Amino acid sequence: MLIGELSRRTGVSTRLLRYYEAQGLLEVERGSNGYREYAEDAVVTVRKVRALLDAGLTTEVIRVVLPCTRGEQPGFDWCADLRALLDRELAVMDERIDDLRRSRGALAGYLEQP
Repeated sequence: MLIGELSRRTGVSTRLLRYYEAQGLLEVERGSNGYREYAEDAVVTVRKVRALLDAGLTTEVIRVVLPCTRGEQPGFDWCADLRALLDRELAVMDERIDDLRRSRGALAGYLEQP
C-alpha cells in the first residue's frame, strides 16, 4: 500500500510515517517508480508504535522493544533484557513525575504568597 493509504488506515500523518521510517520503526520498500510501498502488517506496526509512544517511550526505546511485541495493544514476548529495559524506563518516568511534583509544589507555594 502507498503512504497515503497507510495514513488513512492508521490516522497518522504521512509526515509522521516518514519519521517512523527514518527512526527505523517502520519498514518500507520502494517501487520502481520510487514510491514508498508498505506491507499489510505496517498498519499493525504503526498502531504498536502509537501505543508505545502513548506509554511515554522514546523512539529509541521503541526500536528495541518493537520486535518483542505482539498484537496492537501491544502485548510482549519477553525477549532478552526487555523487562529490565522497561523497568529502567519506568524508573526514569517515576523520577520525572517526582521532579514535576516538587516543581508544582514550589510554584503553588509562590502563588499562595500575598
